[in-house]
Amino acid sequence: MSKGSINVSVENIFPLIKKFLYSDHEIFLRELISNATDATTKLKHLISIGEAKVEYGNPQIEIKIDKENKTLHIIDQGLGMTAEEVEKYINQIAFSGAEEFLEKYKDSNNETGVIGHFGLGFYSAFMVADKVEIITKSFKDEAAAHWTCDGSPEYTLEAHDKTERGTEIILHISEDEKDFLEDSKISGLLTKYNRFNQIPIKFGTKTETLPLPEGAAEDAKPETKEVDNIINNTNPAWTKKPADLEEDDYKNFYRELYPMQFEEPLFNIHLNVDYPFNLTGILYFPRLSQNMDIQKDKIQLYQNQVFVTDNVEGIVPDFLQMLKGVIDSPDIPLNVSRSYLQADGAVKKISGYITKKVADKLSSLFKKDREDFEQKWNDIKVIIEYGMLSEDKFFDKAKKFALYPTVNDTFFTYEELVEKTKDSQTDKDGNHIILYAANKDAQHSYIEDAKAKGYEVLLLDSPIVSHLMQKLETSSGDAKLQFKRVDADHVDNLIKKDDAIISKLSDEEKEKLKPVIEGAVNNTSYTVQLEAMDSSASPFLITVPEFMRRMKEMSATGGGGMMGMGNMPEMYNLVVNTNHELVSDILNADETKQKELISQAFDLAKLSQNLLHGEELTNFIKRSYELIK
Repeated sequence: MSKGSINVSVENIFPLIKKFLYSDHEIFLRELISNATDATTKLKHLISIGEAKVEYGNPQIEIKIDKENKTLHIIDQGLGMTAEEVEKYINQIAFSGAEEFLEKYKDSNNETGVIGHFGLGFYSAFMVADKVEIITKSFKDEAAAHWTCDGSPEYTLEAHDKTERGTEIILHISEDEKDFLEDSKISGLLTKYNRFNQIPIKFGTKTETLPLPEGAAEDAKPETKEVDNIINNTNPAWTKKPADLEEDDYKNFYRELYPMQFEEPLFNIHLNVDYPFNLTGILYFPRLSQNMDIQKDKIQLYQNQVFVTDNVEGIVPDFLQMLKGVIDSPDIPLNVSRSYLQADGAVKKISGYITKKVADKLSSLFKKDREDFEQKWNDIKVIIEYGMLSEDKFFDKAKKFALYPTVNDTFFTYEELVEKTKDSQTDKDGNHIILYAANKDAQHSYIEDAKAKGYEVLLLDSPIVSHLMQKLETSSGDAKLQFKRVDADHVDNLIKKDDAIISKLSDEEKEKLKPVIEGAVNNTSYTVQLEAMDSSASPFLITVPEFMRRMKEMSATGGGGMMGMGNMPEMYNLVVNTNHELVSDILNADETKQKELISQAFDLAKLSQNLLHGEELTNFIKRSYELIK
């Protein structure tokens, strides 16, 4: 037996590891299983290149709890270590065996499957253990070694009678971490971090019911047997080639990832690239609502099938973080605890690749079956519109498949929309006006007025539509193209043609009428405008100036440079049609009748814009009953 001090530059490194190295103590199990996986995959590689003259067999990693002795055991059948290697790899902190292994064999095979890049991983065991033992025997058939350390820089290393190849780590769990001796706790951690581990992981046994033999009696009871409880799927769908998978395979894997999700995804995107970086994965488009506060953190990040995090910010573009699925890459640089992404050029390339892959998939779906794509549009439009706003390269690609639905349930691409409306919806000054509504029911009367003129009206109701229109206007290359909401003004003012309408009221009559209406309305939120419109148009019309409303909406959803506008009071225009018969009646009525007619017409206008509530609505209803007596 030998004794010694671990080669560290800090007098007592273990308290520092326990406090600062990892943000969550449960990470120790992931790290130790990762080491066991490395040891097993290394052995397989050495056998494949002829450097290990042993049988690989069917190795597995076993996790055992010994409650009586308060120990947790992690056992592998990998390459093991000699006493000399224990001295080198365990006693010299921050000297990574995985790093050395990769460097030595990097030219012989780049698919070694090694996870570990941090020599400190093993020492995470001391976050939960008062004492840690290693019992290990190398494939080189040398004597087994037994290393013990109680959390101080001192250790013992002696021979052991272990005869089977591999390593057993024994953690003597400390009193304040004893929940790690509970089956449910360990089972939960194995499911969280290692359910797709490359090497089978055994955790206890389970009872398996055997099928009844042919010809068995009807009342025969099936036999049962105890079998190893293997907790992981070593060959998940994302590790396979797309050509080897059917649609049902993707759906089954989705259910495996999200067992409590009962709604099927719309479609999936299989990521599979090995140059200039390694990246595999499957992303799913779920059905989404109009709510922009959709929960993210549904994409799981793995490194060689070991779960790292579900915070993929920086790796997956922000607009795609509403997707679900898995990405796996050994080339994503993480800090020592694998908890945080480190800035790196490879990350930008991976993010760019994912964006391109998603855009190509969407384009393919659009071209292959446009009708099906249109049916899915409401479920995917928030992601696509968000992507168009946040990623210029995605915007350029998406312009060809992004859809613009109309109130008549037809769909246009941007190019089709411009072509369809450029003649009929160009005003006398050459401005090309695209009309849209945000709510088909609330803006029904305005929509009908526009349709009566033969105009197309889009239905754009996503929460970021104001930002999107701003982007389309500024990047269209046509300074004359403008989006205007259908209730921003009377349709004749939104798209002004050459034929001007003459007012039935003289200038003197309008000057007399305006203060009367302003006095009856008595609301500073409304600016009264007297305009000559078609006599069939509404007598009173409430509009919200396009610029003001759009700026407020952009401010409410985080528009840059618009901060504070969302808190500005609502401002409306009350447009009075001087050619309507009711307006002439108001002008010629006595003061009492004027007030009554103005109040009723004003409330009807507010009602059409869903602006009539509370006491005002109650008074309107009472007044309406009085008028029909």
